Amino acid sequence: MLYPLSYEGIPFSAAYYKLLSTIVKINPHVKSSASLTPALRVPTNGESRLKSCAMTTFTHTDQLKRFIFENSAVRGNHIQLESTIQEALAHHAYPLVLRNALSQLMVASALLAATLKMQGSLVLQIQGRGKLKLLVVECTAQLEMRATAKWSGEIADESFIELLALGQFVITLDPKDGKQTYQGIVPIEGQSIAEILQNYMQRSEQIETRIWLSNNSTRAAGMLLQKLPEQLEQDADAWNRICHLADTVTENELLDLDAESLLYRLFHEENVRVFEAQTARFKCSCSRQNVGNMLRMLGAEEIHSILAELGKIEVHCDFCNTAYAFDAVDATQLLTTETIITASAVAH
Repeated sequence: MLYPLSYEGIPFSAAYYKLLSTIVKINPHVKSSASLTPALRVPTNGESRLKSCAMTTFTHTDQLKRFIFENSAVRGNHIQLESTIQEALAHHAYPLVLRNALSQLMVASALLAATLKMQGSLVLQIQGRGKLKLLVVECTAQLEMRATAKWSGEIADESFIELLALGQFVITLDPKDGKQTYQGIVPIEGQSIAEILQNYMQRSEQIETRIWLSNNSTRAAGMLLQKLPEQLEQDADAWNRICHLADTVTENELLDLDAESLLYRLFHEENVRVFEAQTARFKCSCSRQNVGNMLRMLGAEEIHSILAELGKIEVHCDFCNTAYAFDAVDATQLLTTETIITASAVAH
């Protein structure tokens, strides 16, 4: 069972606010191109100039790009994932509806992780008491992602929401620097992944956030807009106007257009600055040492009991399905030393 946590006596929403990266701190070394006014502005270094007549399909997937609207408190992220999703979901035979949900949740995790100024990881969980028991996506500050799901029974034509019963959404911020983990839990509100996240951010974090998500059988994409609180703003109507323009985006445009083309299509009358891309990839953080440390927590009596019954202990990672095997010799060494031996086979 997961419970709401606080950090240094402050609620989770305040902890999230403390970790928000501000507009001016996204990339202070990148300067905008003065030649693109009022069109989209892009970084001078490695600059890709936008043309009003061009709508190009993407050439580089698995990249996130941050962007800001000049003279406003509005900033955003855009991402397209392909190989990251395919690798993350290749380890289990997920039903189609869960593949779609995990794909969108991976995109959403990257969009949200990119708004934070921490070196740890962001974990998004959707828990339910229906056929769908759990969806989990973890995304680090380096956009290294992994994902898994747990369900029961046969899943046929049910929608994602129909699979949930008494569901709740859990977001965890783990700074990975010895500081306390932040966690927030709310009931599921919304009919899609995007709506669930938007409602959470609005009600729990009180930060104006809009999210658009799309996926097909091979890739997924998304865009996030966020209005930072307490940010100086010269254009009071910017948030409403920008969201209205963003609502015209189609699912195919999210999937098929690169970031610059999409942003020009939506916001060609706005002053937008686009920053250099950050690459995303699948990476599982499981290891034999971590599994060994977990087994130590069971205690010698439990370990010997399992060995007596099965002859060995085999633990499978829920994310990448890697199997870690420990026999009697491994167990003896495990209980007498902090070093995890590597002699036993590791299977995928």
